[in-house]
Amino acid sequence: MRRFLCFVAGLVLIVAVGSGVHAQGLHFSQFYNAPLLLSPANAALMPDKDFRIGANYRNQWSSLPVPFRTVSAYGDFQLFRDVAQTNWLGIGASFFSDRAGNGQLSLVKAQLSAAYHLQLNDYNMISVGLGAAFVQRSVDFSRLTFDTQWDGFTFDPRQANGEGYAFQKTSYPDIIAGINYALFPNENVYMKLGIGLLHINRPSESFYKMDNKLGMRPTANLDILLRMSESWIANVSAYYSSQKNASETVFGTSFTYKVGAKENMPDIFIMGAYYRMGDALIPMFGFEWSNIRVTANMDIPISGIAPSTGANGAFELSLIYQGVFSAGAASRDSYNCPRF
Repeated sequence: MRRFLCFVAGLVLIVAVGSGVHAQGLHFSQFYNAPLLLSPANAALMPDKDFRIGANYRNQWSSLPVPFRTVSAYGDFQLFRDVAQTNWLGIGASFFSDRAGNGQLSLVKAQLSAAYHLQLNDYNMISVGLGAAFVQRSVDFSRLTFDTQWDGFTFDPRQANGEGYAFQKTSYPDIIAGINYALFPNENVYMKLGIGLLHINRPSESFYKMDNKLGMRPTANLDILLRMSESWIANVSAYYSSQKNASETVFGTSFTYKVGAKENMPDIFIMGAYYRMGDALIPMFGFEWSNIRVTANMDIPISGIAPSTGANGAFELSLIYQGVFSAGAASRDSYNCPRF
């Protein structure tokens, strides 16, 4: 198993560094709440839980006539924990849907992920994951207008647009991989560095059977959790992704405050702020109650597009539920990381 982990980890690092490529695909401002989009190595990376179910919703540029909408849903769970409760296999499934523009340019993606999490010693862990996805792209040309509908005097959208096929779709497989390294020197500090790589197989994406190969998309994410007191935890996180000539960098800090379990009230409050370089400020807030975490954020554009969008960049909502299969799992203490 260790040789297999080393082989996959080396493959991810070599291809990610050597790809030399930097169109931007699916993304969420709450990248930390879309673990399987970042890397399959995040499948069931939950030391003190057995399973997780989550959903994300993003509505971008709502002030435009046709805003961009992205939705995801996912679930992952653990299998084959060893006797010491330190190593386990993670299995995850995720679904993504993205729709943009008058022509309803759509992406639908179904993905399966598997990861093995190996605790090296009392303070270090490595996770390696592989994933495969099926992707379908479609566009409805009948909803678009073209210059052929202009007769020299007036524009008539009811006229034929000259496109031979009103609805076009294409599909392809997508292979992904990832690796995480975690360091937890004590119960007050936890650090995780993750690297993922999408489109390893360079699938061809075209409505006209052209050789339009997707560029590999490397991702990197960093998480640092610091327990400041019995009630406060700070989470510093950053995310980077690039594909061909597009790239994205987001970083910021959130704080969780535990107020104790109270009837009809959340017992954990969450607040924070993030920044997407050259694009937007991202304040976020949320709460957690009975293992259900809800967080929301607003993207406030600061780039040149701000006047056109009326400062309405995007709204995101995330919902996560985590649980255990047995009562004994809740008392796991073999993994020294800050947790409530």
